[in-house]
Amino acid sequence: MACARLLTRSSNSLYYRRHADFYGSVLTFDSRLARAPEQLLMKPIGEGGMRIWAIRVCTLVLTTGTLLAQETDLELGQRFFLARCAVCHGPDGNSVQGVDLGRGKFRRVLSDDDIVQIIKTGIPNTAMPPIDISTRKAKFVVAYLRSMASTQTTSGSGNAVRGKVLFEGKGGCLSCHRIKDKGSRVGPDLTDIGTMRRSLELERSLLEPNAEVLPENRFVRVVTGDGAAITGRLLNHDAFTVQLIDSKEQLLSFEKSSLKEFRFLDESPMPSYRGKLSPEELADLISYLVSLKGIDAQ
Repeated sequence: MACARLLTRSSNSLYYRRHADFYGSVLTFDSRLARAPEQLLMKPIGEGGMRIWAIRVCTLVLTTGTLLAQETDLELGQRFFLARCAVCHGPDGNSVQGVDLGRGKFRRVLSDDDIVQIIKTGIPNTAMPPIDISTRKAKFVVAYLRSMASTQTTSGSGNAVRGKVLFEGKGGCLSCHRIKDKGSRVGPDLTDIGTMRRSLELERSLLEPNAEVLPENRFVRVVTGDGAAITGRLLNHDAFTVQLIDSKEQLLSFEKSSLKEFRFLDESPMPSYRGKLSPEELADLISYLVSLKGIDAQ
């Protein structure tokens, strides 16, 4: 019974909502359980039925918890790396001369334990400081570094100068995006995108824009009380209002109670560049995006 209540409570938690698709696929293992687990546990099915259901729910909880923990460990490692390590090493881990963390290239380490030790104690007489972090969390960072090394971009090294020409010309990127004081505000500002996204992630966004849309880049559709349909990039929303920027770069605000419809769009308005750019052009464009480190750095 305790395990069943745990499963039911988790369905209302942020952790559950983040992984709702996974939980949903697991819970469809038994449609009766998916509909009303607590109700079924209160009604034994034959002799010993309550015990059987409790065991089944416990198994589901333990299985999903173990599988989701693996993904969460990498997410925690990535978050910590980007917050603390990328300041010096860069999001791809290759900003320090002689070190390429994203490809497993280190100056003086041999094992995962060596990396954990350096993260925690630093390297004396160098710019690498000690970091106050538990061994467990340091291992999350190491796991993330290993995952980076196994999933590097295949675009190769490009030319950022040529990439800028593509961005402003053939790619048509300025029609939606903005860099410093040039371009549109309809899409996300890319002035400092090189400090936030790895080259692998940028490549994926260019080739498969619907594969991952960050929360701050979501687009929504609203229908007003008089039937006008408006689509735009979400800026903010709460229980009562929603703010967005539309295709004409107008900032709009609506009271949700006055809307006939408010929903998130399933697909990104960003076009895919698969087949539109050669491998060399794609590498150049990615190199340019990676070079964007903010107004002060340019």
